[in-house]
Amino acid sequence: QVQLVESGGGFVQSGGSLRLSCAASGWIFPNHVMAWFRQAPGKEREFVAGFLWTGGTRYTDSVKGRFAISRDSLNNTLYLQMNSLKPDDTAVYYCALRRYGGDWTPQSPDYWGQGTQVTVSS
Repeated sequence: QVQLVESGGGFVQSGGSLRLSCAASGWIFPNHVMAWFRQAPGKEREFVAGFLWTGGTRYTDSVKGRFAISRDSLNNTLYLQMNSLKPDDTAVYYCALRRYGGDWTPQSPDYWGQGTQVTVSS
């Protein structure tokens, strides 16, 4: 089993920054890959940023140049640095882990965190 615990969400004004963290514990292996998703009220959960099987990264178009995903493999922690935040970024942000390679979709993670709320005011 794997446990994912997010932190770092909060309330910020438009143009501000936040850094999300996700602490992973349990049966973590080097081949596991992790990502961030988000879900706004009344909308479906969507992919935000994630690591690929190859070690590279991928971002959804709306956050490119503003968000940066990183990881501390030694401590099994995933981060999401969010800059130039916009009201449209308001959502619950979820950390996700997948045990095998493949594309990131809302159906692909094997484990989810409980989510952390990010609210951006205009």
